Amino acid sequence: MLDVFDRCVAEGGDTPFVRYGAETLSFGRTVQEARTLAAALHNLGVGPGDRVAIDLPNGPEFVVSALAAANLGASIVPLNPAYSSHELQFMLRNSESSVVVVVEEFDGIDNLELFERMHFALPDLQYMVTVGEEDLWYDDRIFQFEDLISSGEGKPLPAVEIDPSEHVFAILYTAGTTGKPKGVMLTHSNLVRTNAATAEALDLTREDTVMIAMPLFAIFGLGALIAAINAGASVALVDRFDPDETLRAIADQRVSAIYGTPSVFAGMLRSPLLDQVDLSSLRAGIIAGAPVIDTLIREARQRLTPGLEIAYGMTETSSTVSLTRPDDAAEARNFTAGRLLPGVEARVLADDGSELPVESVGELAVRGFNVMKGYNRQPEETQRSFTPDGFFRTGDLGMVDEDGYLHIIGRKKETIIRGELVIYPRELETLLRLHPAVQDVAVVGVQDDVLGELICACILPVEGAIVTGDEVKEFCQGKVAAYKVPDLVRFVDAFPMTGSGKVRRVELARMMVAERAARRG
Repeated sequence: MLDVFDRCVAEGGDTPFVRYGAETLSFGRTVQEARTLAAALHNLGVGPGDRVAIDLPNGPEFVVSALAAANLGASIVPLNPAYSSHELQFMLRNSESSVVVVVEEFDGIDNLELFERMHFALPDLQYMVTVGEEDLWYDDRIFQFEDLISSGEGKPLPAVEIDPSEHVFAILYTAGTTGKPKGVMLTHSNLVRTNAATAEALDLTREDTVMIAMPLFAIFGLGALIAAINAGASVALVDRFDPDETLRAIADQRVSAIYGTPSVFAGMLRSPLLDQVDLSSLRAGIIAGAPVIDTLIREARQRLTPGLEIAYGMTETSSTVSLTRPDDAAEARNFTAGRLLPGVEARVLADDGSELPVESVGELAVRGFNVMKGYNRQPEETQRSFTPDGFFRTGDLGMVDEDGYLHIIGRKKETIIRGELVIYPRELETLLRLHPAVQDVAVVGVQDDVLGELICACILPVEGAIVTGDEVKEFCQGKVAAYKVPDLVRFVDAFPMTGSGKVRRVELARMMVAERAARRG
């Protein structure tokens, strides 16, 4: 990672790198601030193998903190500022973080007070570095971000040797939709090589400005940042996604590439500003992080940029396994997750672990430079996640067609068994998102004494829309096999979510079971 930054500085240290509101940091200034912060952290005892937690929204401080840790051979632990105290305690304890860089206030949460309450439960946590505008009193354990940087000026920075293929750059915690989060250890090589490949696929260069509409504390946003660094491109950061503000930023900053989830692109397409701003600079992008329906990708390519590509990946694969390319046939580009990154292998496995033939549906397993080093402090879980010959079991059901394109069916653990028939929630969710009254949907299995599980479609309706469960079922009839039509339709005001924005399906299913019991009772 440090070598990539050094190359960017050598090629143009004054080149704008981070654009955030009215603030702009060049590559040279970013490196300078990071090295000064690293010297200050070194003076506090931070060194190789230590963990520096970063509990920040998107902004220059996140980037500077991450690079500072890398300069010391430490690993970063990105955290979502919206996490509860329970979630933060678990991740900080599991990662054994000795320093946390934290925003003073986020969505009404006073983090100084929060961390003071948690401090005694976290014996490894020695220091807190705060980011914010408050004129606060600090002690010998709490430092203000800018003050700490100033304290590092003129101090020496130790020489650190890093083995890119072994040294962990980041520990990112999985969403934890079905259990406790797992700390995914990603090396410098994992992240740099994977996201250099995605940058190359998008043909990113120093002339580009990349809009990152995703949080840097999650793999999609962090991967986008590293892809831009590899290309020497500028990045435009927003601390949280707002469709109107994002469209304005694209126009004002002449953004040429954008990374976002389907909800990001759907939000921009629904914005009244879409046809009022100049988006002519936008030429490429990646849409990933959730299922992509063909109507959305076609409209996004027509109204935003024709260079928008679908990607598939996860935290354990450093963000990317596969993606579509501009020269793919229209059907493959609209309906698949593209082809594997060069140097990445994939297999489709049967339940017994044997390899299935081409165009068979099974669990997708991948091997290559993008695959994680393992789960932090969970050797048994790491071992269970790999085949004997080193393929990582993704937990996703999919197939590889005869042309080498990946088709993702859904999560293996989310499969619903109704009677003796298998239902993949993703198939139904993709269909139901086409209904004009459906803003979002999650399909879960609800325990049933007769069939084992019933299919329950939990729908978040479009504001102001009026739709009934019978209408939803009728919409599905004739479009899927009769046994796949939802048995139950429930309307919700919101889904229970993880800190990284994924539906907690186990909790949702429990809610539906409780509601069904209450209706019966």
